[in-house]
Amino acid sequence: MTPLEPILKAQINAQGPMSISEYMAICLFHPKHGYYSTREPFGAAGDFITAPEVSQMFGELIGLTLAQTWMDQGKPARIALAELGPGRGTLMADILRTVKAVPDFAKACEVHLVEASQRLRTQQADTLRGTTPIWHDHTDQLANDMPLYLVANEFFDALPIRQMVRDGDAWRERQVGVENNDLAFGLSAPAPLSALKHRFEDTKDGDLVEFCPQAPAIMQSIAQRIDTNGGTALIFDYGDWRSLGDTLQALHAHKKVDALHKPGQSDLTAHVDFEALVADLPCTHSRITPQGIFLERLGITNRAQALAKNLSGAALEHHIAAHRRLTHPEEMGTIFKTFALFPNGANPPAGYEI
Repeated sequence: MTPLEPILKAQINAQGPMSISEYMAICLFHPKHGYYSTREPFGAAGDFITAPEVSQMFGELIGLTLAQTWMDQGKPARIALAELGPGRGTLMADILRTVKAVPDFAKACEVHLVEASQRLRTQQADTLRGTTPIWHDHTDQLANDMPLYLVANEFFDALPIRQMVRDGDAWRERQVGVENNDLAFGLSAPAPLSALKHRFEDTKDGDLVEFCPQAPAIMQSIAQRIDTNGGTALIFDYGDWRSLGDTLQALHAHKKVDALHKPGQSDLTAHVDFEALVADLPCTHSRITPQGIFLERLGITNRAQALAKNLSGAALEHHIAAHRRLTHPEEMGTIFKTFALFPNGANPPAGYEI
């Protein structure tokens, strides 16, 4: 039993079953026993590896895309270079190292990081030593008086979701309760839900639909800043267009486990509903593009070949495997997708299409 499990059970016994959203929020962000408060999630010693941890090429290409977009938008003298959920700071470090080749862009950047975990903030400060990041708890705290150049890689998949099962013209919410002193899934009584009224057209009884309550407000906050002040946002995550089916998953030591297994010590995520992310935004968004196609458009293979010239043996094998992992359809190339936000009337950033 993990330290968080009796806390969850006590709350359920006192207040009744909790939504999947509340369960995820407690498991991930509990200040003392939550996953991001206690675990080292990233890398071989953690539970998963993100694209920036796979290869420096990912951050290099994003950095060059941001710099090119800055030039296309008239080279503003002061911008907020921001990242949501920066992990260990690896992606931002790669971006900042790469854009040194564009000195005026590097000079214009004021680094902003949206990070709730104090433990991860400490790691980010160490990784980004020599820079002076400004940290925020929430996206709506980002600067609103300058262009915003933002990156979010595997941020939205970690936001808590609700799961609803269709029952006629109503929905039953999937919940976490206690059964025989064990955590167990159950369903609420059926009730109408206006947020999913549009899903009656493509679902049948028993179908499960997921939605993320926090995501629309976050996207609106980002898009409003870009619409008002210019800039761009590059979003990378795994998922698909329009949610259907149960995608809640837990990872522990790089292996999938039951979502109720080791609460607080397993990473919890769900596939992103890209349709919901881009709905009703005040600025323009690109098409949703598979990550592998996006990276190939930016020349990742040429960059990989250039780096390979100085490698041999195990280092070369690792480099080849990293390129494959980022781009191949059977690895991260297809399930991971990306899109960009940019001002109305502007051209999309390099690698994206309208």
